[in-house]
Amino acid sequence: MGRSLAHLIRSHRKKSGLTQAQLATMAGVGKTVVFDVEHGKKTIIFATIQKMLKVLNIHLIAQSPLEGNVTIEEI
Repeated sequence: MGRSLAHLIRSHRKKSGLTQAQLATMAGVGKTVVFDVEHGKKTIIFATIQKMLKVLNIHLIAQSPLEGNVTIEEI
């Protein structure tokens, strides 16, 4: 079974040696947002998650049966 996005973000943050507060500052979001994302809160705004992914150098790819793989760019 695949890992969740929450797990991926937490894992990358820790492997990067960042605290939640440091990631929050670098992404321009609140520390509570980082905590919420890492704990799988479902009501986080997608643009906020994208900010965190950019800091952690994580790229999202959508798979479409009609278009193939598409990289999801910043909004």
